[in-house]
Amino acid sequence: MKLRIQDNSLRLRLNKKEVACLRDLGSVESAIRFSANRVLAYSVTSSPDADAISVRYEGDLICVFLPTHTASEWAKNDEVTLEGSDSGVHIVVEKDFQCLHRSGSASDSDAYPNPLAQR
Repeated sequence: MKLRIQDNSLRLRLNKKEVACLRDLGSVESAIRFSANRVLAYSVTSSPDADAISVRYEGDLICVFLPTHTASEWAKNDEVTLEGSDSGVHIVVEKDFQCLHRSGSASDSDAYPNPLAQR
């Protein structure tokens, strides 16, 4: 899962395997380890209690919550982007497309086909 933070905006991009994990297990998580005892973790979780897309930041964890129905529908259709806002933070969760500028990148192997590649 890729995380981009810019100003008051969070963007998380999930590949096919991560979208399937979200659909089947209800959550997907990733982390960046800065040292042996400093880790920033981030996750996307579907929650039956969520009425809208929201975010919680506690300790060293950023957790984005999606309503279960929204996450389930998004996982099985062609919709690319889910967007919301919570406490002034703009939240974007997207399906990750294959990069057009690098050929055969291993990190793109589980990404969604890029619709612009067909042009």
